[in-house]
Amino acid sequence: MNNAQFYYARPENEPVHSYTKDTPERKALEAELKRQSETTVEIPLIIGGKEVRTGNTGKVVMPHDHKHVLATYHQATEKEVHMAIDAAMEAHQQWAEMSWVERVSITLKIAELISTKYRALMNAATMLGQGKNAYQAEIEAACETTDFIRFNAHYVSEIYNDQPHSEIGNLNRVEYRPLEGFVFAVSPFNFTAIASNLSLAPVVLGNTIVWKPATTSLLSNYYLMKIFKEAGMPDGVINFIPGRGSMIGDIVLKDKNLGGIHFTGSNTTFNQIWKTVGNNLDRYRSYPRIVGETGGKDFVFVHPSADVKEVSTALVRGAFEYQGQKCSAASRAYIPHSLWKAIKQQMGENIGMIKSGDVRNFCNFVNAVIDEKAFDKIMGYIDIAKESPEAEVIFGGNGDKSKGYFIDPTVILTTNPNFVTMEEEIFGPVLTIYVYQDADFEKTLHLCNETSPYGLTGAIFSKDRYATVKACQVLRYAAGNFYFNDKPTGAVVGQQPFGGSRMSGTNDKAGSYLNLLRWINPRTVKETFIAPTDFRYPFMHEEKCYQG
Repeated sequence: MNNAQFYYARPENEPVHSYTKDTPERKALEAELKRQSETTVEIPLIIGGKEVRTGNTGKVVMPHDHKHVLATYHQATEKEVHMAIDAAMEAHQQWAEMSWVERVSITLKIAELISTKYRALMNAATMLGQGKNAYQAEIEAACETTDFIRFNAHYVSEIYNDQPHSEIGNLNRVEYRPLEGFVFAVSPFNFTAIASNLSLAPVVLGNTIVWKPATTSLLSNYYLMKIFKEAGMPDGVINFIPGRGSMIGDIVLKDKNLGGIHFTGSNTTFNQIWKTVGNNLDRYRSYPRIVGETGGKDFVFVHPSADVKEVSTALVRGAFEYQGQKCSAASRAYIPHSLWKAIKQQMGENIGMIKSGDVRNFCNFVNAVIDEKAFDKIMGYIDIAKESPEAEVIFGGNGDKSKGYFIDPTVILTTNPNFVTMEEEIFGPVLTIYVYQDADFEKTLHLCNETSPYGLTGAIFSKDRYATVKACQVLRYAAGNFYFNDKPTGAVVGQQPFGGSRMSGTNDKAGSYLNLLRWINPRTVKETFIAPTDFRYPFMHEEKCYQG
């Protein structure tokens, strides 16, 4: 079987279910939400395929009802971190030597399980544990997770089938080895799909993983681990160790067998990881690959030719879907004076229709932010705006954490384009608007480019193609994902490879072959069929070459 030349064709993206009333998927999801709401799960560590309970526990709660405990989880101690590293290294050789077709087969079964048998389970866990409504959970926990796996299988087959040219007399080959050592995967709370891909992208190329999940996404991440095992993932290939990030990182980043880091999270954490790796270079067997996606201060730039309703809809969706807890969320907007009055009115009407509350109520567009720490941080920025003579809260501005961590969709209008909420990442349902004079379009483009240290996503709304092209040129490095007449969120695997540069990360483009290239260590092999037996080149046989 393995001597066949196998190629996995480009797949179609997983269809998004509607979850309208009385559909089978709606009924299945509602039943699963009820089941999980009435269940308290115990989440162990999983190391070398075995469940490990440390007795050092924490709680997983619903963000919209923080007294409701969904799970109790065990936290790793130093002992378990070393166990996870050992398990990953023990599994490495056999997993690396397995045919890539067999590795792909396991991951494709994971995709099939998630898209069918466990679709409701994964969506419900993401809704209840991470505070997403049904649509936000569906597009990523079910669809994006599945897309990552299926498209990665296609990209792997393209990578492995790419071989160098051979001339007559020799044969050239490239062996696509995994990294020498284990990969440390550090996943965030906000996307179940990212948590899956941070582990599975290196795994499909033969690497083994030590996975530190975010504590606020443990319910869905634990179910992922169980699905990995059901699909046939060998013991030790992925090792699941919830726990205190600083302690886990301190041990992992000092280990000589660290081969790579696959990270999504805050700039502060990523910067500390990079510095620690730099300080430990003398310890490692090879230079670790560092792949990271961090923060964003994503913009929507509006040209005077733009359509008011299109802009208003994009601002509301881009800023307030999933409570702005996306690294791609619209967080600042530049609006021309000529359109501001109409856009403000339309945004006000849209925001007035938004319902918020429990994720189990399908009418709610906005739900709770992830935890109290996030709530307090976001409200702190809103309070700064309320107290500043340079800013005005024109919509929202209120929060209530008595039962759940709820913050109203908030819009701030500022007269200072460098106001703190125009520059710093907030990661919540807060949009800051700066109104510019129509004649200052190009000048304001340069202002937008220079305002934030990030370079993740952005959008231009314009019916004027010259203006659109100018924006694309000026904002070349301001956004790794740039949108014409669309909100700056919602990248789809295989369609808009995701990632940004500047302080937004290494721009290795999850959802394309570019990310996968970071998890291989190629070796070139040249075979010469008839080797030379005389060191001299032909011209050296001339008579003069022997004269003294």
